[in-house]
Amino acid sequence: MPTRTKRKPAAIHPDLESVLYTEAQIKKRVRSIAQELKATYGDGEFTIVSLINGAIMFTADLMREIDNPVRLDCIRISSYGEKTKSVGTPQVVASLTLDILNRHVLIVDDILDTGKTLQLVAGLVRKLNPASLRSCVLLDKVGRREVDFEADFVGFKIPDKFVIGYGLDFAERYRNLPCIGVLNPARAK
Repeated sequence: MPTRTKRKPAAIHPDLESVLYTEAQIKKRVRSIAQELKATYGDGEFTIVSLINGAIMFTADLMREIDNPVRLDCIRISSYGEKTKSVGTPQVVASLTLDILNRHVLIVDDILDTGKTLQLVAGLVRKLNPASLRSCVLLDKVGRREVDFEADFVGFKIPDKFVIGYGLDFAERYRNLPCIGVLNPARAK
């Protein structure tokens, strides 16, 4: 019988100051959010409006955990550029293509911080007269809120640190990391 060797723990990415959530913790939480959605929507159909690029990994993993009939549309918003703080008013870069009139809609985003982006998108969606509108975010950075907006479904509440990984980026880098971690401040320059 072959002997088992102990696997060394994965090394932390050199551009991370620390890891907030491991890949396993994220998967477990995504699964439980899907269960919360099932409790809310029952077996009914709903439309996911994903804010890309940031929410692409979260949306894909969440959709794999949902057995409801789900339609998907994406909207692209620009709010950070190459900075670690939101650069003012978010701008719509690409909007919706699906008809959401009288449909149940769930906006999915990677992170809720100032609230400006989700407030903007929710306002755009409301103008299209959905049957219902809810929001789901993987991360909630309550300490940065500048507008009155709270998500209906939240993965994790996080401190006011700039985070990367699992879809979240700095200057379009690090989205591919399987964990969520705090960007080393030296790399943010």
